Amino acid sequence: MATVENRTNGETAFHGVSTGDTTAVHGQGGAVGVRGDGSTWHGVVGISASAMAAGVSGSNTDGGPGVIGESSNWMGVYGKTDSTTGGAGVMGEGVAGGPGVIGKSLHWHGVYGETSSPAATGAAAVWGENKADGSGVVGQSLNGVGVFGTSKHGPAGVFQGKVAVNGDLEVTGDIRLVGGDLAELFETRPAAQGCEPGTLMCLDDDGRITPSERAYDTRAIGIVAGAGSYRPGLVLDSRCGEDARPIAMVGKTYCRVDASFGAIAVGDLLTSSPTPGHAMKASDTSRALGAVVGKALAPMADGAGLLPVVVTLQ
Repeated sequence: MATVENRTNGETAFHGVSTGDTTAVHGQGGAVGVRGDGSTWHGVVGISASAMAAGVSGSNTDGGPGVIGESSNWMGVYGKTDSTTGGAGVMGEGVAGGPGVIGKSLHWHGVYGETSSPAATGAAAVWGENKADGSGVVGQSLNGVGVFGTSKHGPAGVFQGKVAVNGDLEVTGDIRLVGGDLAELFETRPAAQGCEPGTLMCLDDDGRITPSERAYDTRAIGIVAGAGSYRPGLVLDSRCGEDARPIAMVGKTYCRVDASFGAIAVGDLLTSSPTPGHAMKASDTSRALGAVVGKALAPMADGAGLLPVVVTLQ
């Protein structure tokens, strides 16, 4: 066994130089191949001037880790980058089926992410992205919560796009829907599939819907949702086909009305009119029972147009 020792004070203890493709310093041992101890700075420093090579590289050919970092009072492994083009402080990559990064902890978070970047940048403390057809982020727990979100001043969670819930939904607070009405999907006649929002609809003999076309029709069922500034807050019965239309049956919506049959005041009851797809003031109370579709929320002196109403089938 050969031993090389070089003690110094303030200078480099040992310096190896290679001008070709050979190794400048090579250490081999039954336990540790190369060991570096530093009293006031790093035990080992590796520097590379190549864009394709690492400053320090560790590999293991027998199933163990390539690099181990341990610390009694700080980070076991610390990575830092000044890159502004996508470089990461630490990157983990799984090539043959394993995860890119595994984080474990006995007493705190397995993986912790933190950022001070403002919302305008789109940066997140933890970001998950799947470039195939799997999940971007998966949360799973044996006995606790799979995914938990909280915020001191903003919403605990925001979803942009369709949300699916396969199971029960428990809500301890209020459910606030931005839309103005509760709508339900109904199958339409082929000729009625292009009916514009706000059209008053009636049932036909087959239980499908078609625009109203006679006064005081007791088959009036509701109004095609989505006219004006109101949108459905809740749409029921997604089992209907592609030709179904959302029909507002409860709440606020816009309805096509024709005031030529009588001026409409706020609070007036509305029923179907002879004008196809339009409502009118229910002036004849003897015929209104069972044919009222709503109550006017704004006046209309004459003419035809959209009017905000609250749907109250009666």
